[in-house]
Amino acid sequence: MAELVYRPVIGFARTLFKAWDLKIDCQGSENIPRSGGAVLVSNHISYLDFVFNGLAALPQKRLVRFMAKESVFRHRVSGPLMRGMKHIPVDRTQGEAAYEHALRSLRSGEIVGVFPEATISQSFTLKSFKSGAARMAQEAGVPLIPMAVWGTQRLWTKGHPRNFKRSHTPITIRVGEAIEASKDKYAGAITRQLRERVQELLEAAQRAYPVRPKDAQDTWWIPAHLGGTAPTPEQVREAEAR
Repeated sequence: MAELVYRPVIGFARTLFKAWDLKIDCQGSENIPRSGGAVLVSNHISYLDFVFNGLAALPQKRLVRFMAKESVFRHRVSGPLMRGMKHIPVDRTQGEAAYEHALRSLRSGEIVGVFPEATISQSFTLKSFKSGAARMAQEAGVPLIPMAVWGTQRLWTKGHPRNFKRSHTPITIRVGEAIEASKDKYAGAITRQLRERVQELLEAAQRAYPVRPKDAQDTWWIPAHLGGTAPTPEQVREAEAR
C-alpha cells in the first residue's frame, strides 16, 4: 500500500521540478545500497531537503522513510501522505517511540532518512549533530550514508518567502561513501566522523554550485564565512535565546 502512495508523489514532485525548471546535479547515488537497511544522513537548510534526499536514492530504486516532526502527520493534507509513504513521526517529548519505529524499519531492510541537526540551519552552515543516527545504525547493524544538499534554501527556507517560480534554480546534491557504524565504537566518535564527512560533501556541493548572487540583495543565501549575508551561527543562537 505504501508504494501506491509513494510513487505517485514522486511523479508529482518530478512534474513540479520540471515546471520550476530546476537544474539538479546529483552525484554519488551509487553509494546508496540497492538492498538492505541504511541510515541516510543529510544537512538541513530547507523545508524541501527531504524531497531532494529521496530523489538521490531513486537511481538505486530505493525509497527513503524520513523521520519528521509529528505535527506534519496531523496536517489534513500532508498527514495522510506521510503515513501512506511510511515516514516516521517524531514526537520530541516521546522520542523513544520514533527511535524504535526507525529501528524496526532499518531491520526490515528500509532506508531511514535523518537530519541530525534536528532543525533547519538558518546560517546555512552545519550545526552540531545529535547522536541518534549513529546509535540507530549501530543497533540495527546498518551503514550510515552521508550526503549534502545545496541550493534548496533558495526555494523555501526558514525566515524567507517561498520561491517556486520558473527561475532555473540549481540544486546540487552529493552522496558520500558508506560509513560503518561499528558496535565497538562510541556513538559520539561515529557522529563526529559523520559530521566531518557531511561537511566535506557540503563544501564540495558549494564549490560545484554553478551560480553566484546576482547583486548585493541576493547574498542572503550565502553563509557569512563565504562572504554572504546569512546570519552567523552565533547570531542565530543569540536570536533564538531572546
